[in-house]
Amino acid sequence: MMRQYFGLKSQHPTQLLFYRMGDFYEIFYDDAKKAARLLDITLTSRGHSGGKPIPMAGIPFHAAENYIARLVRMGESVVVCEQVGDPATSKGPVDRQVARIVTPGTLSDEAFLEERKENLLLSLAHENRKGSSVFGFSYLDMASGRFCLFEVEGEEALSSELQRLTPTEILLSEDFPYTKLIQLEKGIRELGPWHFDYDSSYRQLIQQFNTKDLSGFGCEELKAAIASAGALLQYAKDTQRSELPHIRTITVEQRDNCVLIDGATRRNLEIDINLTGSTSNTLTSVLDRCSTPMGSRLLKRWLHQPIRDIVEITHRQDVIEELKTSQLIEDFKQTLKDIGDLERILSRIGLKSARPRDLVRLGLALNALPSLKKQLSALSSHRLIDINTRIEEQNAMAAELETALVDNPPAVIRDGGIFDKGYDSELDELMALSSNATDFLAEMERSEKEKTGISSLKVGFNRVHGYYIEISRLHSEQAPVEYIRRQTLKNAERFITPKLKAFEDKALSAKSKALAREKQLYETLLDTLNTLLSSLQSTSQALAELDVLANFAERANKLNYARPTLNNDNKIEIKQGRHPVVESVITEPFIPNDLYMDQNRSLLMITGPNMGGKSTYMRQVALITLLAHTGSFVPAEATTLTLVDRIFTRMGSSDDLAGGRSTFMVEMTETANILNNASANSLVLMDEVGRGTSTFDGLSLAWSAVEYLANHIHCYVLFATHYFELTQLADELNNATNVHLTATEHEDSIVFMHQVHEGPASQSYGLQVAQLAGVPKKVINEAKLKLSELEQHSQSAHDAFVKESTPSIKSSSGKKLSQKKALIDNPIQTDLFSNSRNDELEDSLKAIDLNTITPLEALNLLYKLKELV
Repeated sequence: MMRQYFGLKSQHPTQLLFYRMGDFYEIFYDDAKKAARLLDITLTSRGHSGGKPIPMAGIPFHAAENYIARLVRMGESVVVCEQVGDPATSKGPVDRQVARIVTPGTLSDEAFLEERKENLLLSLAHENRKGSSVFGFSYLDMASGRFCLFEVEGEEALSSELQRLTPTEILLSEDFPYTKLIQLEKGIRELGPWHFDYDSSYRQLIQQFNTKDLSGFGCEELKAAIASAGALLQYAKDTQRSELPHIRTITVEQRDNCVLIDGATRRNLEIDINLTGSTSNTLTSVLDRCSTPMGSRLLKRWLHQPIRDIVEITHRQDVIEELKTSQLIEDFKQTLKDIGDLERILSRIGLKSARPRDLVRLGLALNALPSLKKQLSALSSHRLIDINTRIEEQNAMAAELETALVDNPPAVIRDGGIFDKGYDSELDELMALSSNATDFLAEMERSEKEKTGISSLKVGFNRVHGYYIEISRLHSEQAPVEYIRRQTLKNAERFITPKLKAFEDKALSAKSKALAREKQLYETLLDTLNTLLSSLQSTSQALAELDVLANFAERANKLNYARPTLNNDNKIEIKQGRHPVVESVITEPFIPNDLYMDQNRSLLMITGPNMGGKSTYMRQVALITLLAHTGSFVPAEATTLTLVDRIFTRMGSSDDLAGGRSTFMVEMTETANILNNASANSLVLMDEVGRGTSTFDGLSLAWSAVEYLANHIHCYVLFATHYFELTQLADELNNATNVHLTATEHEDSIVFMHQVHEGPASQSYGLQVAQLAGVPKKVINEAKLKLSELEQHSQSAHDAFVKESTPSIKSSSGKKLSQKKALIDNPIQTDLFSNSRNDELEDSLKAIDLNTITPLEALNLLYKLKELV
């Protein structure tokens, strides 16, 4: 038996092998030690090898799915080895073979999956093309059959796409040169380079899709992507130990048709994962009220990959508009709830792993289609007509499933009792023979009690020992002579009689034959469903799309979202825009704000106090832009947007200790990515650039970055800063404008107004915010004294910087800050607001009318002037 085990284990040295022995899966040697540690099960031993006990752990076969699910969530892969031979006829060990391999990226079973999240297997190939690194991506959602490929160029694009897809398992060649860029703690599988051979991959794909070539899929020229796709497809077949009939096509993702979002931007916008790593208070948590899990998964795909096709966006908006006024949203949502996760059920049917309850749910879904199509026929928008056409009724199959299956079947086929009475006469006959056992046992128990005089005598059955007569230990000596002892328990003895044994043989034979017949009928039913798989998959895709659009309509009604207008007019105008997430979590009313940008006003320099709302304002603009490009309505009174090609953000501060990058290095890397990749049609959000280094270094970098964005790239920029000197760029650059968020002081406290106004801010309110944060009063008072001291010495440094840096912006020679050394020798923090304070003091003095002022007014004014200085 161990020789047989080692023969199988040698084929899967890095994966846990579950070896079926009777009613258990046994695990041996190092696998047993690892499984015992991960699953918290008992480690024992059995037999000896080299004079040492063989480590062993085991789990009951009927509970295996739960244990396998736990292991897969930890990133492990499990090889399930089943008995295929007949113990009655086998000489030596029963034949065994690998039935399936369960890996994190190839899951299809409902018990292993998060229902509203995709589970992707990703494959990566690399190719040097004209001096550039080209990465071929392909990915598969085994649970839905969605198979896609595309290519990207450069490490930044590689990182960005990995952030978007968040795969659970990645396939790489052993010689893949960029492994360090792939931040996946578990689930990386290195394969031999030959798995990524282009020619063999190409043959693999045309064999799967039964085509002469791949030109019909539009991917003939994507050699790196094809190499990755062939390796992925073969790996998927190897793990499933079957063909993959539910994978019927491969889709090429066209990046040019999408709004590109890099990894840093995805994190900062918190689309479905917030900055702490959880799913609460994200855009998805606000928007996702889909009725089906497949709708939720499609919604996330749309949010992570907005589109730039105005025609498609308009079609989606038309649906939302019509559904909002049709009063049918709730009807659609209720019907879709009855349909459930049709997409994953169909995949399990294709893999022949569908369970009885999957087929019951499929039957309910098919029964709901006629009423859904009737509801759709009353609507007129182009996309809804298309969806209605793609939904195909399957009345005959719905009737077949309703006739065949019981209403509440067991979870697995092996338990039997799946098919309803009257569906198959042969099965009915066998079931009748088996069901008579209850009456027979009741009659036998009555007669045996009467014959023996033992009132506690029981006649029963269990799966291990079959039928038995049970007598308590106290009365066991009174058992008749024809009783044959079968089992001894702590407080009872179990017996068998010739009559009971004869009935057992007959009943168990009938039950065994009934189970075999049920299995045969079930496989026939799956074969029939597979002939309809293509049509059913098309229907499920249409239903998922309808679910997302109905969800958008419901959210637009509930949250007061309005239809945006998208065009190519190079203008962004948002009236009374709101942050979709912030407004959903705060208790007080959200303060909306406007935004206007065009080619003459493409850079907004945003100043204002900490916590004044600068970051919220910037993010809400990005989220409104993102939502509009998915076809959704947006949180604003009115919105007009030009199509953007990319959204960039450089916000917040974080380090990358594992990668050896400081907070400032991360900041500059993200800034470099924006400056190198933004175009005139990009939306750029930058917050506090340059704050991670010394004042003059940071101010110089921020100044130059703003100038580069405005004069060289000409993109749409929201640039928030506390460097008040940068507000002078509005006078230097034709397309730059100052705006600020307001706050007001009341005694020792500060009130944030969260309103955006034209012009620069007058104060930073840093000490007041520190006080709100709970900084001790003594520290605040000391800081006030220090601030006063620094302000007395800062004006000269401020004037020197402005005098030197302002001409340098206009200089074509590129000479920057020639007097920097002199400034560094006097390293004093610049007072960002000294000019504005002097102006305010001067204005206040000029406004005094000494001839009319009262003594009380004069005293109050004196207090105010004292405050100013």
